[in-house]
Amino acid sequence: MQPYAPTSSLNIFLVLPKAELHRHLEGSLRIGTMLDIARKHQITVPASILRLSGLVQIGDEEPYNFNNFLEKFKTLRLFYRSPDVIARVTREAVEDAVRDNIRYMELRFTPVALSRAERFPLHDVMEWVCESANRTAEKFRIDVKLIASVNRHESPELAEQVAWLASGMQDQGIVGLDIAGNEAEFSGKPFAPIFREAKESGLKITVHAGEWGGAENVREAIEVLGADRIGHGVRIMEDENVVALAKERGTVFEVCVTSNHQSGVVTSLKEHPLTKMIEAGLITTINTDDPSISRISLSGEFQMAHEKLGLSMLTLKNQTLNAINAAFVSDKEKERLVKEFKKG
Repeated sequence: MQPYAPTSSLNIFLVLPKAELHRHLEGSLRIGTMLDIARKHQITVPASILRLSGLVQIGDEEPYNFNNFLEKFKTLRLFYRSPDVIARVTREAVEDAVRDNIRYMELRFTPVALSRAERFPLHDVMEWVCESANRTAEKFRIDVKLIASVNRHESPELAEQVAWLASGMQDQGIVGLDIAGNEAEFSGKPFAPIFREAKESGLKITVHAGEWGGAENVREAIEVLGADRIGHGVRIMEDENVVALAKERGTVFEVCVTSNHQSGVVTSLKEHPLTKMIEAGLITTINTDDPSISRISLSGEFQMAHEKLGLSMLTLKNQTLNAINAAFVSDKEKERLVKEFKKG
């Protein structure tokens, strides 16, 4: 099945003010920017947009599976060659959100991935992202917060460094700590003390779980890692006891429909469990995950959820309100955002 192609009625969804909680900086690079960086830094990549896109975006004829999806990041990691590059891709990610009428966004980034190509100090990388995101957000009057992300298939020692730095940068817009990576083969338990300390420092916690691993990983995220929100979490529907736990705790799910299809979590868009999650009383939100890799926008995801999954316009608006109420900001800030969104 080919990815869903939005039609001209996308404008209806574009005018809706939106909020996004789950977007990776590393999956948001523009193709043109990559070509420009490659020329300036002499990175060996295909000279044409079409050929480069095949390395960093999911194509219509490609296999939709975990390995192919993650393969795109191997090429993307080649591009973070200077402070200016990292500042630029951050700025453009915020600008693209503004064009999509996103009024509030939490942009997550992986300092270790951004630092690796040139072995930049983690603190410097995080400073560059914060400065660029804050400057661009102020320019375009969009609310942007940042989430520092670590990988469960990498060492807890690296995660501890990132968490410690993030805790000290809350005044620069970092509001949360995330763990992503290969959940099928790596437990989150070794990271539990790190996430507990991060939460005690004031950071909120979001955990990738129930995507390539089963519902038991969602339970682990809630009970062991102290997750306030779950990234993806769609496989929770495999266990009614974990559904009950999430409802009891008020856990919020950052659902990424097209991403789940392209990475092989669900076999087709129509079979995506978002509707069942909503019907079960779970708190869900709609997000893009990696808009450049998936060749999507949040407006397009809203349209797809309406036309393919049958979500009403009222339900879609409620997904946005869910996102605002689950934002990693103060209650006073949430009240302000809700008022702004209801004005349109």
